[in-house]
Amino acid sequence: MSDEPSSGFALRFISGKYQGGEYPLPSEREIVIGRGGELDIVLVEDMVSRKHAKITTQQGKIIIQDLGSTNGTFVNGEKIKRARLKEGDRVLIGTSILKLIAEADAMDDNVGATREQLNQKLDELGRRQAGKADVTSGDLSELPLPDILTLLSTNKKTGVLVVRNDDHEGRVYLKAGRIFYAILDDNDELGPLKALFRMIGFDSGTFELGPPTDDDFVLELEEPTDQLVADAVRQSNELREMSSDLPELEDMLAIPKPLNAQLSALQADELDILQLALNLGFFQAVLDKSPFPDLRTCQVVKSLIEREYLRT
Repeated sequence: MSDEPSSGFALRFISGKYQGGEYPLPSEREIVIGRGGELDIVLVEDMVSRKHAKITTQQGKIIIQDLGSTNGTFVNGEKIKRARLKEGDRVLIGTSILKLIAEADAMDDNVGATREQLNQKLDELGRRQAGKADVTSGDLSELPLPDILTLLSTNKKTGVLVVRNDDHEGRVYLKAGRIFYAILDDNDELGPLKALFRMIGFDSGTFELGPPTDDDFVLELEEPTDQLVADAVRQSNELREMSSDLPELEDMLAIPKPLNAQLSALQADELDILQLALNLGFFQAVLDKSPFPDLRTCQVVKSLIEREYLRT
């Protein structure tokens, strides 16, 4: 490996028993990850399949592919069969989260090392800090919530994950790795799905897994955890892309007078949102009371403003 051309990127282990380890990616080659001792990256843990995933660097592209593993391969919290990686992406394999970094940011003594030398370093790290595979608290800026929830799910954890940032505090309830409820700022009216999706959008803050409680909830989430996380990540990404076209949360939504646009042209959900804006005013209140997910509510509000049914 030391004589192979570099792709310009490396994998850094940011959680798990191999935390701190790195593996520079050579160019125009496949890297196979798994438990098998003959592989390029050897991860000795029960949740990793013998041949778990492969990463291919070809013509400037970095592609990861799951190799039919038992517990799956995840990119940025979403289970994948095949995906293209870009700098900053996070890959979950077993209990390890690997981040794709620029090779310029990697440690000098890892660049140019052989496969055997790199795996020997990983093995030494694994022996020294096996306890770090159990992530129960940390910083969301280092380990985003989608990765934490996926890790807790694959490890079948039970408990209450408390999530805090400067403005909010939320709780995610897990039973044997399944998310069955979530609440944000003790606001039961928000609903568990909307609360969970909003928390997954947090860019900073802290998380801590506590013991389970005896709380009972009338409305429990039934979707599989990987589907919930994937849907929340997609919503968060779409909301981030359209954020510049949306009002501020504290902005007042008003109906123009006179209202020249025809109400008969509106769909049922658009009429519902328009009524909420009329009754509640503030954009934050409309989001909270809307029966629709935040993404759909924002799409409708944006459309109503563009079509002059609403103004700020």
